[in-house]
Amino acid sequence: MTLFIDPPAWPAHGTLFSHLVSDGSLQELRLFARAAEIPDRALDLDHYDVPASRYDDLVAAGAVPVDGGDLARRLAASGLRVSGAERNRAKRATLLTRWEALWPDPGLARKAGEELVDRWREPHRVYHTTFHLAAALDALDVVAAETTVSEHDHRRARLALWFHDAVHDGVAQQDEERSAELVAELLGPLTEAGVTTEDIDETARLVMVTADHAPADDDVIGGLVSDADLAVLGGSPVVYTRYTHQVRAEYCDVPDPLFRAGRSEVLRTLLAGGPLFRTAPGTARWQDAAHSNLTAELASLAA
Repeated sequence: MTLFIDPPAWPAHGTLFSHLVSDGSLQELRLFARAAEIPDRALDLDHYDVPASRYDDLVAAGAVPVDGGDLARRLAASGLRVSGAERNRAKRATLLTRWEALWPDPGLARKAGEELVDRWREPHRVYHTTFHLAAALDALDVVAAETTVSEHDHRRARLALWFHDAVHDGVAQQDEERSAELVAELLGPLTEAGVTTEDIDETARLVMVTADHAPADDDVIGGLVSDADLAVLGGSPVVYTRYTHQVRAEYCDVPDPLFRAGRSEVLRTLLAGGPLFRTAPGTARWQDAAHSNLTAELASLAA
């Protein structure tokens, strides 16, 4: 893999910034940036924003200097690029607008929404970011539109997705449990906004559905939440491959043999666990593609 950097030309914070990208590995990009002491917070989905003062250092460390147009073409060809439309939907302001749309009086819930978005923007994340949150909310709306579900239950499902990875320290089950506990912490004070004890309990339960993605057959809302969280598995080969790069980069410090073994076990469990999707529209849209994607990734990890 090769790393590329364009000239400092993007003004912000009283200086000019360059873009640092890889032509095929987010993990290598992140490891290079960390070795160069570029902070994780400088990663913007598919590239690092680096100040002009670091340009010469990064070139000396191995980044290949190219012009802006060449860098954009290489990023587009890499399969790692996040489109402008996807980027816009994952922006803080866009997501806060979606959060506020859930409430009759948005002002009462604004503080909770801001804390949630800031959690999703924590710098150690690469896949479990606002990008995943926005995609999961979009996927939920798609399958819910083709499922008989009340607007009240749809809202609870949306809330569950907002919380489902709000705590993400990379510890399976524990992350979901702490995310579920956060529901009461942030929604509990919102009784004036119409939040009930039943809303809190049901939202927390739905968060825990994402721990094993095995809702009961008659759990329609749990099926919607689970399907929305797993929708990326049924993406196009390009979208799925980008997702695998994001996951690998999120755990970039895990040695490759250990990551391959752990990831392979996850994939085998998913493939052996019966249908991945629990709603009819989710199954129709994503099941076949997900099975193909998971099988192909498992084979590549074994190669």
